Amino acid sequence: QVQLVESGGGLVQAGSSLRLSCTASGRAFSTLTMGWFRLPPGKEREFVAAIHYNDPRTNYVDSVKGRFTISRHNAENTVYLQMNSLKPEDTAVYYCAANTLSDSLSTRDSSYRYWGQGTQVTVSE
Repeated sequence: QVQLVESGGGLVQAGSSLRLSCTASGRAFSTLTMGWFRLPPGKEREFVAAIHYNDPRTNYVDSVKGRFTISRHNAENTVYLQMNSLKPEDTAVYYCAANTLSDSLSTRDSSYRYWGQGTQVTVSE
């Protein structure tokens, strides 16, 4: 079993930056493909970014390319989502997700077995 705990959300103005963190426990972090998803108000949960467990590959939804960066620090069992140039439409609950030894950087939430509790990001005008 893998436990994921997110942190770093908050209320910021448009154009600001935030860095989300997700710390994993319960399994060797280096075996986990990690993803970030978000649930905007009144909408369905959507994929944001993913990073491979064993190589530098990443995947992003088009709407965040060039603004968000996913990275991982295996020694700290942590994945990060650096969010720059935030927009009001980035407002959502952000979830960390993981899957074991997955070569696919899937955009589907059904591809991820483990989930965190979420952290709220609110971007004001």
